[in-house]
Amino acid sequence: MSSRKILKKYTYIFILMAFSIMSCESFLEEDPQYDGLGDLVKTDPASVANATAIFYQFARRSNAGGGFYDGNRFGANAILMAGTDLGQVRTWFRPYGSGHNPLNGQTSAKWNDGYEFLNKLNLFIDQIEESKELQGGELNDTQKKSLGEARLFRGETFFTLLRLYDNILLDTIPSTIETYFSGAEKDYTPAAKADVYALIDRDFDYAISNLPSATEAEYGKLSSAVARLLKGKSAMWQQDYAEAKTQFEEIVNNSGKSLVALNQVFGQDLDHSETLFVYKRDLATTSTSGDAYFSLGGRPSHVGSMFQSRWYEDSQGRFVQSLENGGQALGWALPNDYLQSLYGPVTIPDPAQPWFKRVTTEDLRYTTYFHPETLIANNPSSPEFGNEQFTYDDNIRRYHFSLKKFWDTESKEPLTNDSWKDHVAYRLGEVYMLAAEANLWLGDEGKALEYVNAIRERAFGNADNNFTSVSYTH
Repeated sequence: MSSRKILKKYTYIFILMAFSIMSCESFLEEDPQYDGLGDLVKTDPASVANATAIFYQFARRSNAGGGFYDGNRFGANAILMAGTDLGQVRTWFRPYGSGHNPLNGQTSAKWNDGYEFLNKLNLFIDQIEESKELQGGELNDTQKKSLGEARLFRGETFFTLLRLYDNILLDTIPSTIETYFSGAEKDYTPAAKADVYALIDRDFDYAISNLPSATEAEYGKLSSAVARLLKGKSAMWQQDYAEAKTQFEEIVNNSGKSLVALNQVFGQDLDHSETLFVYKRDLATTSTSGDAYFSLGGRPSHVGSMFQSRWYEDSQGRFVQSLENGGQALGWALPNDYLQSLYGPVTIPDPAQPWFKRVTTEDLRYTTYFHPETLIANNPSSPEFGNEQFTYDDNIRRYHFSLKKFWDTESKEPLTNDSWKDHVAYRLGEVYMLAAEANLWLGDEGKALEYVNAIRERAFGNADNNFTSVSYTH
């Protein structure tokens, strides 16, 4: 198809700049950051392993970039995490702000990162495919696994771009020096959605067939279950609910994964049977020089601080930064009143403080993953030390009920926003809810209830609050 001739214009800009500021020798010097993406991939197993390791690091930087170090990537991810009717923000990444346009750094970050990543993936995929000729037309198991990882990342990246931007380029030709000087025709026509889905589904199918199972995959690495989850999501967007049901239920029934206790789902240790894929962070293996984005440990995240109020700014000085109350915080994005009301009846104990609300609920999701509305004064210098408090400043940054989903009790110090806790990308609980939706679209209310109620039984610790019927607004 003509779209395979697409060459990204940013490549030209980079090449022209490179020639203007450096000699030919320096331009051709290998960048250690991308070591393993050269021709050695065709013959050297170590280069294949090195390249795939870089893909995980790049994906983490793009999809779980969660710190000031990440610049616009942090803003882009913040918009996506807070940009629903269940969240509110008090700072610069407002999801519905008028400043979101193609030139805005946050809006364009996912696009730019996506196509940069796709270029590396396409180059690797082409080189692995070319290596078949050197091996009698067959890939070994290691190469198949690495190719499965690359194709799953490629399918996921195209799928993300399609959902975010709607009209995208189906760029599968890597931009290289050779393609730049080839004089090939450039085509920037947006791809037909059917062509994009056909490519990503082929990538997902290859990953399903060539990646290890969910129980065999190393923690923090892709598996066939992740590929099935994404294939199911793709089917949902294409309204192929029978295919979606097949993929989701294959994970539920045959992946070897199972739901865990609620307090484990987003707990400190994410290496449990519900986790399907995480982006790993590790202070011990981060780089101390050069670009730490691409080190094994990566950079720290500030996502936990983003959803945490700064109680320690209390005008009466009753609170200090401590791990128990989230420590150093940003207070940028907080749950709104509507979300709070979904967990149970909301009351306002003091009419003079309408911002101070109480929720009566048996829902363990609320009591496990949100801080209490009433706080204990923890400043030893305060006369209120150790006492429960019932008056708070009318200031969303200083006081608001806060999310504990990203709470880090081990690697985050009280006086820093830096957290090294791993970031959940995909988990089994999500599959249950998607399987319920697919079954409901297919008219199987009983099966939909089965999946929804499994989640509700965990949420309440019993079956007392199970749904007896379910409806879906088409």
